[in-house]
Amino acid sequence: MSDHIPPSPESSAEHPTDHPTNHQRQVAQEEAALEQETLLEFPCRFPLKIMGPAAPAFEAQMRALVLAELGERQDTVWAVRPSAKGNFVGLTVTFTAEHRAELDALYRAISAHPDVKMCL
Repeated sequence: MSDHIPPSPESSAEHPTDHPTNHQRQVAQEEAALEQETLLEFPCRFPLKIMGPAAPAFEAQMRALVLAELGERQDTVWAVRPSAKGNFVGLTVTFTAEHRAELDALYRAISAHPDVKMCL
């Protein structure tokens, strides 16, 4: 019977692979910077596409969700396109996005809806 003693937290913290290398830190910083960047210039017209079940309630819920996130806007345009078999619907809402945080919040709110199959 061998006595195996696990390394203490202090000794495992000293292991060289536990510390990020300069390269790993640089990669992490570059990835964070890319997440912050966007190719869009705000304000801009932005089409957001939503796919879900072909049900009147789904379309009404998406319209209500967008209204709750963006408020009443005169330039918001909706397009509805049913799937070939009629089981799903594609909704496109085009609006003027004022800043990236607005887009991110709307995308998160729509994506969190249980009936949304896809949001682009």
